[in-house]
Amino acid sequence: MGLAVMILGLVLLLGAHVFTTRRKARAQLIATIGDGTYKILYSLVSLAGLALIVWGYASYRSAGIIDVWEHLVPANVMRVLKHIALALMLPAVILVVASYIRGRMFTTLKHPMLAGIKVWAAGHLLANGDLGSIILFGSFLAWAVYDRISLKYRADSGAPPIPVGGVTNDLIAVVIGFVAYLALLFAFHPVVIGVPVVGS
Repeated sequence: MGLAVMILGLVLLLGAHVFTTRRKARAQLIATIGDGTYKILYSLVSLAGLALIVWGYASYRSAGIIDVWEHLVPANVMRVLKHIALALMLPAVILVVASYIRGRMFTTLKHPMLAGIKVWAAGHLLANGDLGSIILFGSFLAWAVYDRISLKYRADSGAPPIPVGGVTNDLIAVVIGFVAYLALLFAFHPVVIGVPVVGS
């Protein structure tokens, strides 16, 4: 049941984000229902999808994960993979922050948010060999790759008009990203996700 709920959430959340890449269909819908109504619907669908993902994944894990490949990997190798994943999360969080506090990282990567999501998803795929995690993080990785490719064929950047600064903004993004990383590590992950990272 948990997997089905999670998959429904992924369809809603990522489906809404994929729809925004279909600029002609998006424009037609906005012309029909209005920009304000579109934004409200988009937000509601995305939030509902996120809630279903969190609830479904938690239910799936509490009922017992469905192992796919982790039992085939030696325990010492899995420990190394988990440490690699843990290390990858820091640049992933910094990249996401850099998409809002824009400096040289933003101008170099153009879409640091998508880069951060790809690093986050790939790291979690390394550390988790169960079916639910493969579906969850594999879906986000596939979406981020698709969205980055779609941006090459779109007239607009798909990003809000946030002013771009210099190296100072990069330093701010690194500091905020590091603090957010620690918060995710010691608070969000064990409390909300229910999976302790340190010592696991």
